[in-house]
Amino acid sequence: MKLVLCFTGSSPSAGPPTSETATRMRNGKPPVPAVCLTTWTGNNKELHQRRSVGRYDHLMMTTLSETDIADVGHGENLGCVTEEVSVSTAEVKHELQTSPSQPASYTSSPKELSDTLHMDHSDVKLDPSADTPAPVGQPVKRKKGPAPKMLGNEVCSVCGDKASGFHYNVLSCEGCKGFFRRSVIKGAQYVCKNSGRCEMDMYMRRKCQQCRLRKCREAGMLEQCVLSEEQIRLKKMKKQHDEEAGRSSTMSAPSPAADIPPLAPEQQEMIEKLVAMQKQSNKRSFIDRRKVTPWPQSQDPMNREVRQQRFAHFTELAIMSVQEIVDFAKQLPGFLELTREDQIALLKTSTIEIMLLETSRRYNPAIESITFLTPDFSYNKEDFAKAGLQIEFINPIFEFSKGMNDLHLDEAEYALLIAINIFSADRPNVQDHDLVEKLQQPYVDALHSYIRIKRPNDHLMFPRMLMKLVSLRTLSSVHSEQVFALRLQDKKLPPLLSEIWDVHE
Repeated sequence: MKLVLCFTGSSPSAGPPTSETATRMRNGKPPVPAVCLTTWTGNNKELHQRRSVGRYDHLMMTTLSETDIADVGHGENLGCVTEEVSVSTAEVKHELQTSPSQPASYTSSPKELSDTLHMDHSDVKLDPSADTPAPVGQPVKRKKGPAPKMLGNEVCSVCGDKASGFHYNVLSCEGCKGFFRRSVIKGAQYVCKNSGRCEMDMYMRRKCQQCRLRKCREAGMLEQCVLSEEQIRLKKMKKQHDEEAGRSSTMSAPSPAADIPPLAPEQQEMIEKLVAMQKQSNKRSFIDRRKVTPWPQSQDPMNREVRQQRFAHFTELAIMSVQEIVDFAKQLPGFLELTREDQIALLKTSTIEIMLLETSRRYNPAIESITFLTPDFSYNKEDFAKAGLQIEFINPIFEFSKGMNDLHLDEAEYALLIAINIFSADRPNVQDHDLVEKLQQPYVDALHSYIRIKRPNDHLMFPRMLMKLVSLRTLSSVHSEQVFALRLQDKKLPPLLSEIWDVHE
């Protein structure tokens, strides 16, 4: 097991805790220095629901520039270090033993998406119509510095239980540490039955997940620390590969392109079918574009009807994209062999990431716009903002799209990336992990072979593409925050989008 320590700022300073810090801790207050601790065990299925691409992480062991580590900024810069320690694995036991009640599981009904798996394209209704959850507290920013020593009588800043350390920037217990990590990784959205007014303690922490997550953020827990774990691991892999590459370069010369074997016949056939499937789905969307609510001509920002029309326009485009993705997934060999529950689990979490992939391939850097279907459906950042999206979500979309555009991927590479993304065994609620990984493997192998043939001199392209899948996990988390913001704006999503994005009335 590894303990990852993430410090805000460029690097942590050494030294024992100051007298000021010790005084604050004796008084039960959180310390001034900001440090976040989290554990990672490679064999734990749940903790594998981080920013990863399953068991293919080892394929990314190659030289990457700092800008390849993450496409999407998440607030403050984080410098992280790791150290080997012996850690108790009783995180879950701690919470179950100290909690007065059993966990209240919260899962949504898969009916809407289940119906979509079997509906005709013409059955999709473009009828957007909101909910207003309580606003989430802003995290407390603290100064950087080393973590103070524990005195043994500290309490969790979230629920009041006995604290075990400083986790994600906050003095907290094992239970709240794990709850915050799981919530961030899954992009979880909870609903409070008491309108967000629950007082958080050891009893209520198991009763109301929304208020518990809100209290975590108000106490100062930082999502950046959770998301940075993948970046730390990739940087370590980069360093390891740099050392191996340095040793091997002195021993042998690189093989010429002529030595690269061609695609296997089954791989060539697979790629051709994937590209044809995508073209067919895009063709249906092109025909259905006439059903989409027109983009209003009025520029009046105060006109409520105009704002609603813009929002309807984008949600209807999103529904068309969802239907494209469902159609594409149903045609992938092996997808229908999965149980209905696993099909739904894969689609619910991969859909937004595939939509963002499709958005990136339509990015035009010359005019900094994204064009769907025809030039009439072209949008810049201002257009997205007029439809109700936040700049905190718009900017990462365009940054990711620009990064993808710089790779100059072709139709085959996009299609293979989408298939790999769909068959990600680390998605929440997936039951048959082995089968999903088995179905994903041919697409990973085909992409690797295809890139070696198309770009024989670019040994970084394959890991860079897989890194984009990691970046999509980050964007997916940002999207979850955007969905909350839309509900605060009194904007109601259509049923299909609500089901896929876990928006519960």
